[in-house]
Order: sequence, then structure tokens, then C-alpha cells
Amino acid sequence: MNIQLSEHFTYKKLFRFCLPTVAMMLCTSLYGIVDGFFVSNYVGKTAFASINLIMPFLMILGCFGFMIGTGGSALVGKTLGEGKEDTANRYFTMMVYLTVILGAILSAAGFIFMRPISVLMGATPAMVEDCVVYGRIMSAFNTAFMLQFLFQSFFVAAQKPQLGFLSSVAAGLANIILDALFIAVFRWGVAGAAWASVIGQLVGGILPLVYFLRPNTSLLRLRYTKLEAAALIKACLNGSSELMTNISSSLVGILYNFQLLKYAGENGVAAYGVVMYTQLVFAAVFLGYAIGTGPVISYHYGAGHHLELKSMLKKSLIIMLGSGITMVLLAWMLAVPLSHIFVGYDEMLFDITRNALVIYAFSFVLYGINVFASSFFTALNNGGVSAAISFLRTLVFQTLAVLLLPLIIGLDGIWWAVTVAEAFALIISGAFIIAKRKQYHYL
Repeated sequence: MNIQLSEHFTYKKLFRFCLPTVAMMLCTSLYGIVDGFFVSNYVGKTAFASINLIMPFLMILGCFGFMIGTGGSALVGKTLGEGKEDTANRYFTMMVYLTVILGAILSAAGFIFMRPISVLMGATPAMVEDCVVYGRIMSAFNTAFMLQFLFQSFFVAAQKPQLGFLSSVAAGLANIILDALFIAVFRWGVAGAAWASVIGQLVGGILPLVYFLRPNTSLLRLRYTKLEAAALIKACLNGSSELMTNISSSLVGILYNFQLLKYAGENGVAAYGVVMYTQLVFAAVFLGYAIGTGPVISYHYGAGHHLELKSMLKKSLIIMLGSGITMVLLAWMLAVPLSHIFVGYDEMLFDITRNALVIYAFSFVLYGINVFASSFFTALNNGGVSAAISFLRTLVFQTLAVLLLPLIIGLDGIWWAVTVAEAFALIISGAFIIAKRKQYHYL
């Protein structure tokens, strides 16, 4: 039996409802990880460093779909909670149209300007061509990537998280199989990695589009609609916090690469790539939970169910803390084997990577709480607070930490930066939750 947005969520129901979305995010995180594994082991560490250098920019392009999806699903979920199903479907359709149009514009811009962007991001002469080849192929199909991010949120709002999971599994399997074929067998290098990811994204973006275009049993379906600028602006402003998080993370990632090139050269960038792959997998659990609970919180907010908001907040904070502690222990256990898998062929690079993973892991204790706090206010349609948490957490605190800590403790300061930033962000998150308790009646 499907769990409805309107139900009271026990821990058991929360796990059942959010598990497909968590699994969906885990599958999505496979793209870069599988690319990185095959490129590192079959093409070399310079090519591996190249795709990690350009990846933050590609994520900025794709995350506009995440902005529309999170902000749009919060608006649609609230509208469903108010009992306005027809209006909710019109809003949903507008979000899809906006994603397609914006995706085409961003794809063209990314393809045209990929070379100067690669140079601007610090690519060395040995890295530039790989950055351009990988980046142009990926950016050309950015619309599919944005649609995949969009539908990850809307499958939950439609009460069909299982379909979102199946779609992501299909996309992930396509990527894995084609990576092995294009890189290990055909020897296409970074171009093979890019084409494998693109085809996976087409599977993850186009299949859901076909599903919502046809008659279905979910709460949502694409239909004819007129432009309602106010609704689009509201959704985008609300989702801007998630966009801010991802853009800020990508910008900070670029800054990390600059600092690592300065303190450790290409080895530092390659090590950071392995750290980011690990972070992608662990973060997918927290992000999947945030995406999975967002429409539920929006629905109960729209319906005026204050006790349910209180229950969701309390249970979610406990789950995030418990998950964070588990992630730290798991990261410590996996530091050596993961370093061997990706960079075991180079002893110096292996040592740098293992040390980075152990230090970086501390951040997971606090990461989930801060991610949920931001998504919680997005679900409440308060994009301002959500954006403030995201902006301070990623762009301000991480930027200051990654610039200042290396001056004090050297290379290790770069790995400690994110934990210090998350600690300061936790104070901000807690302050907003307490300050807004009377407005939303969740405490």
C-alpha cells in the first residue's frame, strides 16, 4: 500500500517513504564516481584530475533543475495540502516547461565557453583538453541532467518515490555498463566517460517525462497550462536556497582545487576527487531524506497540521544525527580500501587520499542536520531563511575556512575546513529553528 502525504509519519513510515528517494540519490551519485574509477585506473591521474576540476562547473549547470524541483515541489505539495489538485498540476507543468527552456540556454552557453572556463578554473596545459572534451559533451546534454534533478523531487510529491528509484537505477546501470564498455574496452578516454554519463542522464530525465505525459496513477500529470509568472518566481525564489547550496559548493570546490594545486599539485586535486566521491555517496543519504520529507512537510504546512510538523522536525533531527555518526564510522572503515580502489597505483597519492578521507569524515556528524534545516524551511516555503543557512554554511564559512586554516596547519587545514564550517552553520541552523518556532508552530 502506498503511503500518502497526508498520513501521520512514524519512524517506520518515514524510512519506508524516504528509502526509495535515498536510493535514487545514491544511484544518481554513481555518475561521477563510476567515471572517476574508470578514468583514474584506465586513463591516468592527469585525466582523473581534469574531470574533477571541471565537475563543479557542470554541477552548477545541472543544479538549476534541483532549484526548480525543490522549490516547485514545495509549492505543489502545499497546494495539494490545500486541496487544489488542478492548480497543483498546472504549477507542476510550468516547472517542467521552465526546466526544458532554461536547460537549453545553459547547455548552449556551457558548450560555447567551456575552454575559457576550464582555463579560468585553473586547468594546467596538460589538463585543458581533457576538461574541454569532457565538459562540452556533458554540458551539451545538460537539459536531461536538469530534468533528472527536477523529477527526483516531483516523484515524491506525486507519491511515487518508488518510480523515481527505478528510474535512477536504470540510469545508473546504463552509466556503469557504458563506462566499462567505452573506457575499458573501446579506450575512448574522458570522452567515453562523458558519453556514458550523458546516456545515463537521458534515461533518468526522459523516462519520467514520458511517464508524466501519459495518464498515470500518481497525483501529478503534465497538462496544458498558461504561464503564471508569480507562481514560477515564487517557486524559484524558494528553491534558490538549494541552488545556492549547490552553486556555493561548486564554487568552494573550485577554491579547494586552487588551494590544493598550490599546496599539493595534481596529487591534491586527485585526492580531493576521491574525497568528493565519498562525500557524494554519504551526502546522497542526507539529501535523499531531505527530498523525501520535503513534500510531506509542505503538505502538512498547507493543511495546517502543526502537530505533524512538530513530529517531522523532531524525528528528522534524531535521524540526521544518528545517520551522521554512522557515516563517520563508516568513512573511517572505508578510508584505506577506497583509496586503494581509486589511487592504489601511486603510493604518495594513496597516503594523501587516505589522510584526507579520515579528516574530512568528521564533517558528516553535522552535515545532515544542516542540510535538513535548510530543506525544512524550503518545504515551509520560506526560501529566505533556507537561503541564509545555505549561503552562510557553504559560501561564507567554507570559503573562510579553506583560505585561513591552511595558513595555520598546512595541507590538513584544507581537509578540516568543511568540519569547521559545518560547526558554525549548526549554530545558525539552530538559531533559525528557535526563532521561527512561533510562526510555524513546530515547537
